[in-house]
Amino acid sequence: MTTDMCPCGSGRGLASCCGPLLSGVASATTAEALMRSRYSAYVTLNISYLKETLWPKNRFAFDEMATAQWARESHWTGLSVLEVHRGSETDREGTVLFEAKSLSGGRLTTHRELSRFRKKAGRWYYVEAIRE
Repeated sequence: MTTDMCPCGSGRGLASCCGPLLSGVASATTAEALMRSRYSAYVTLNISYLKETLWPKNRFAFDEMATAQWARESHWTGLSVLEVHRGSETDREGTVLFEAKSLSGGRLTTHRELSRFRKKAGRWYYVEAIRE
């Protein structure tokens, strides 16, 4: 990994933050960590990570090509975590409210989402957007 700052906004380097998760060396220990790493996956165009961290029953509907195109056409400008409910190392479920900002087609957009995460066999997965 490089010494670049992690896109997730943690203030840490990519190599000591989301990098180990994106490369498969480590797994997210909390719902927030998974959400931050998924944002970083969009920024770094790691589409396979997005699919791998999606709740297994929801993977059939994942459109890799459309997701890759959207990620590639967006210039990601920042992530803000607004609220976290549960989702700790000892929880089985949790939610994260966040805003992801991007520049796409000359427009600055903010994607605000309350996401549901669930743990299965000790590993966190993104389940769904509860509301956008």
